[in-house]
Amino acid sequence: MKNLGITLRAATPADEPFLFDLRKATMDEHLKRAGEPTDERSHWERLRYSYNDACIVCCGSEAIGLFKSLRGSDEWAIVQIQILPAYQGRGIGAHLIREFLQRADVAGVPVKLSVLKGNPAINLYHRFGFRVINTTDTSLQMRRELTAVGLLC
Repeated sequence: MKNLGITLRAATPADEPFLFDLRKATMDEHLKRAGEPTDERSHWERLRYSYNDACIVCCGSEAIGLFKSLRGSDEWAIVQIQILPAYQGRGIGAHLIREFLQRADVAGVPVKLSVLKGNPAINLYHRFGFRVINTTDTSLQMRRELTAVGLLC
């Protein structure tokens, strides 16, 4: 795969307006379909959840998305991946997931995530080996176990 020129940097309070607009642009459709709230307060609450773990996805110097993850001692989690619509379909999300999973394998930990039902990202997660372990009325909880490559490191 060619170098996408994608980098990550820690989110700062100055990024909040961008992240709010990004969240509305990437999540409103999925939230509405799932019957979840799309009001301003709900967006801000989710945006600020685990904010210290948020990274801005950059293409060159341009902010194009969000990657938020948690790293525990026995399990890691992908909390949010959001890419501006104009940059979707270019393999950026797959690149971010692949890099994260490689690090998780080296650390010897499985990875979990939650995704709204009907979100097309479910297909991407399946391709990376995530399997549904639980469901709610609106979402799927998925988990990817440690791969053999990770066991060899």
